[in-house]
Amino acid sequence: MSPLVVFSHLRWSFVYQRPQHLMSRLARHRPVLFIEEPVHDPGPARLDSSWQGRHLEVLTPCTPLPSQGFDAEQALFLRPLLRRALQERGLRSPMAWLYTPMALPVARALDPALWIYDCMDELSAFKGAPPELPERERELMELADLVLTGGPALYEAKRALHPHVHCMPSAVDVAHFQPAVQDPEATRCAETLQGALPRPRLGFFGVIDERMDLDLLAHLADARPQWQIVMVGPVVKIDPASLPRRPNIHWLGMQSYQVLPALMAGWDVCLMPFALNESTRFISPTKTLEYLAGEKPVVSTPVPDVQRLYGAVVRIARTAEAFVEACEQALHESPGQRRQRLTHAMDVVASYSWDSSAQVVHELLEEALESRLMGGSAPLATRGGPLPAMQARAESTPAAASAARTQAAALAAARAGRR
Repeated sequence: MSPLVVFSHLRWSFVYQRPQHLMSRLARHRPVLFIEEPVHDPGPARLDSSWQGRHLEVLTPCTPLPSQGFDAEQALFLRPLLRRALQERGLRSPMAWLYTPMALPVARALDPALWIYDCMDELSAFKGAPPELPERERELMELADLVLTGGPALYEAKRALHPHVHCMPSAVDVAHFQPAVQDPEATRCAETLQGALPRPRLGFFGVIDERMDLDLLAHLADARPQWQIVMVGPVVKIDPASLPRRPNIHWLGMQSYQVLPALMAGWDVCLMPFALNESTRFISPTKTLEYLAGEKPVVSTPVPDVQRLYGAVVRIARTAEAFVEACEQALHESPGQRRQRLTHAMDVVASYSWDSSAQVVHELLEEALESRLMGGSAPLATRGGPLPAMQARAESTPAAASAARTQAAALAAARAGRR
């Protein structure tokens, strides 16, 4: 099988999200080399290795250069290192999978059999983005055999730029987040972190950066000082001193993926307090489905993809006052309202599976390789996935039907897949 060489701006040990979910599953079909951005080390350039599965190896380049990322200078060190790594492992005809267009100068050295661009975020809109990133993306789009997007907003933005753009929204590992399945060690850790906090608790987990509406958090804490707001995740690209400090806001830092379900089990409402700016215009937060799988009510600001995909099962609040009111409603729902919410939420959650997403991607890769081997440029079947489960259950509830219709409309041009 052609190996998959993945270039990522996100480290494997960082927040466990789309790259880790997809690659751990694609490694069941083929060897995967996950290449992280280089780190500075004054010694000779090298690749540090760690195995995350039988066929999934993470390589961390260490070079004497102080610069960050896959820039042109780093490429001079990385190209020979990676060529040698593939030779030593007996890996031939690799496919290059890029999460960042900045890795293009490095990936070219592998002479890939296939180019895949997984555009999970609009990186050019993020704080500190390299100025040359848009030009690199244009080059990558010209080379790519397959382009995936992290949600419908990005799909609409990229669909005219490439003939084979596929909408691949984030999914969820339902079993991991189900309340009935709790790891004893994770439960003990969660109890240590938040067990002393009174109820109600309103929680968030994820990266805390320029996408977070810190003023909204401060307003929420001030409006309801009896509510405990639990914020879990690393603080990156913003000054920690800018975080609102209140007696009822608790910053717990980064916690492992294994502990998140146990932390969430102790919350009464899950929060998505995103700012509405250029950096959130195209995001499709993975945590939405994880919150829903944990059977919690969810309150979000009107992020476009959240409204489009999950508006039937997530409370959307457009102002700070409305956000507080939505949380109040979530805390005081009746038993009947809770049963109805859970029924609707589980219908939506059942429609999104990382296993199904990875299977769709595997089939797309096989089709693209076959097309290359045939020497033609026949278009791939364009599909957004995974939709079949949602379609099958669309008749079960009005909310599920509404969610199915909303997503189907958003992704209609991206899912003419094979039957």
